[in-house]
Amino acid sequence: MTKRLTPPRSALAGALILAFPLLARAQTAPTPAANPVQPATREAQALPSLSPLVESVKGAVVNVDVQAKASMGEGGPGENPLMDRFFGGGGGAGPRGQRREPIRQGAGSGFVIDSKGLVLTNNHVVEGAVAIRVRMDDGRSFDAEIVGRDPLTDVAVIRLKGKVENLPTVKLGDSDAMRVGDWVVAIGNPFGLASSVSSGILSARARDIHSGPYDDFLQTDAAINPGNSGGPLFNLKGEVVGINTAIVGGGTGIGFAVPSNLVKALLPQLEKDGSVTRAWLGIGIQDLTRDLAQALQLPVSEGAIVSQVNDNSPAAKGGLRSDDVIVSIDGQKVGSGGELTRRVALKKPGSTSSLDVFREGKRQELKVQLGTRPDLEGLGLRQKKGPETEESSKARVGVSLSNLDQRMVERTGMKSAQGAVVTDVLPGSPAESAELEPGMVVVEVDRKPVRNAEELAKTIRKAPSGSTLLLRVEVPGGGRYLRALRVP
Repeated sequence: MTKRLTPPRSALAGALILAFPLLARAQTAPTPAANPVQPATREAQALPSLSPLVESVKGAVVNVDVQAKASMGEGGPGENPLMDRFFGGGGGAGPRGQRREPIRQGAGSGFVIDSKGLVLTNNHVVEGAVAIRVRMDDGRSFDAEIVGRDPLTDVAVIRLKGKVENLPTVKLGDSDAMRVGDWVVAIGNPFGLASSVSSGILSARARDIHSGPYDDFLQTDAAINPGNSGGPLFNLKGEVVGINTAIVGGGTGIGFAVPSNLVKALLPQLEKDGSVTRAWLGIGIQDLTRDLAQALQLPVSEGAIVSQVNDNSPAAKGGLRSDDVIVSIDGQKVGSGGELTRRVALKKPGSTSSLDVFREGKRQELKVQLGTRPDLEGLGLRQKKGPETEESSKARVGVSLSNLDQRMVERTGMKSAQGAVVTDVLPGSPAESAELEPGMVVVEVDRKPVRNAEELAKTIRKAPSGSTLLLRVEVPGGGRYLRALRVP
């Protein structure tokens, strides 16, 4: 489920085709005629091998199989529309002739970072998931649930369910310590070929591939293909320095990974809150170039020019003005507009930051209390963990719920005055297998009255995996039926 992007033609024009560098070989004497095999054997034995590294980490790399709602996970605000998404498909007309959104099958990768069953992968691998199945290298498999996800950096955390024990794990390393030219190893599930290993070097750092506002990708020539998404990129210490995420359409040896240091910064929020809350200045920015620096008569050539200050924003309240040039924040150098955006995003909303700015050629310091970044992309990032939300029932069994109101009771002639209305059923989900349909009202679960949607969603979330819930539903007109809902 690796993203694919197609760069402008100019980016590929005249590109050099580079041969993969051979590993260093030991120098040997000419082969003696009496024993032509021995020197070649010595040479092969002298070649360095990545096998010990691979054996030590591959047990923690997993395959992530996903059933997902097709309308989800197929691009989003700020994403390149040519990036690969889910494979497969399906769909058609549902009960009563209703047009239903298709379910697509997807396959990606991930890696275990905690013995309790926490797995890191890409957001686009699990976005819109109806069901997630994780397969280990040792043959075990587990159902999984989403703990948290961040579409803006394409990072997600999922948790294995069931009896989780003796899990191999890997740890996140320091991506900032990686140098261009350092060796890296990618392990994943390309085209469904489990535990595939490829190697290469770090080709570049801080790549902006225009997939989101916080792009800061590592580029590598280690082979990455569809299905590698969410898999780890290792350094030679066996530490994860990136999450393999995207490839260039039509390009060879051009892959991108989310840096591990960015993942480490997001992980606490994803585990605790299920989403990421970012700080915000409320300004428009552009890169300071040498020509602009000369025109503005500045002694520096790197920074972020403030092109716009939003009304009533933290920046406006802190005294920032258009044409101010920000060169550092809290003592950290700002080399570009993108770097400023990333640095602000990782700070805590409500905290106060010190900005070094040039205004009309003079340097000064401003104190700004940072605000909370609004949902500019409309992604609804505040996905609260909690059984009482509709999302919990949709993600687990594929049903959306709402509360029953009196107007619906009067309009449809139902007998019940309380219950949970089924508003949507995902094709291929446990809810569809249970013959639930939009318009039905769930009035009992396991022979206990259901008062509202939140109450039913809570019961679904708390139900043990593999259990079956006995639902009593009422249809318009007053008819009542039993339904058996299996919880994955």
